[in-house]
Amino acid sequence: MREQETSFEEISIDAGGGRVSARLGGSGRPIVLFHSLLADASSFDPLANMLAKTHQVLVLNLPGFADSDRVDGGLEEVADRVAEAISQQTFDRKPILLGNGYGGFVALLTAIRHPDLAERLVLADCGAAFSEPGRAAFRGMSAAAKEGGLAKIADVAMRRLFAPAFQAGNPDLVAQRRERFLAVDPQTFHNACAALAALDLRDKAPSVTVPALVLVGEQDEATPPAMATELAGLLPNARLVILPGCAHVPQLQEPDRFMEAIAEFVGAEQAAGR
Repeated sequence: MREQETSFEEISIDAGGGRVSARLGGSGRPIVLFHSLLADASSFDPLANMLAKTHQVLVLNLPGFADSDRVDGGLEEVADRVAEAISQQTFDRKPILLGNGYGGFVALLTAIRHPDLAERLVLADCGAAFSEPGRAAFRGMSAAAKEGGLAKIADVAMRRLFAPAFQAGNPDLVAQRRERFLAVDPQTFHNACAALAALDLRDKAPSVTVPALVLVGEQDEATPPAMATELAGLLPNARLVILPGCAHVPQLQEPDRFMEAIAEFVGAEQAAGR
């Protein structure tokens, strides 16, 4: 039987000329969660409840998602909006930033642009730059969505989140994720695709000296393991973990295994007294 879930408070933060909505729960060492482009903040629900047993957890809705105001700019503007929202929280120490996919890129860029903000980083299924085929994939998804709406690329989005075998065995979860994806603000999606297609942080990543844990699903087709391997090599104080059998959202696909992989790094084991 699962333990009782933590009660999270819905909050709204006025940051950088716009509103950032979030959920806040738990107590202890602060950790901030940044979600993927194809999977909204609810993709962190299982992990957030586990972390809240030992941490104060802030689950962000990134700009343009849910009730967070859109930022019509590049990822730099997104990172600055998020940094302002985090800096307004009354944490008792610097937070850990944990990002998945698009959220991982935002977390990394936030650490680059605001080097005194975070104590350490957990970067899941992201990288420093996409290959040319990866860049083309974002341009293609955006073009198709402009022509036929997000529904036209929903199958592609689900394939980028989950391997086919996992989709076949978990139709209810995939249907839920599809519904969430279709609720994404279209302009936010197009802005993010354009930003990711142009992104190259390879020259800036070495400036991030805080401890970093880089994770990637072995079956991730959206941000393949080679990207995570490159990122871990660029960061001066990083460790790489590859999660067998997982794809782009391992914290949703295998939350217990993901928690086990990060527990020591984020201090959950010590805080729980294990």
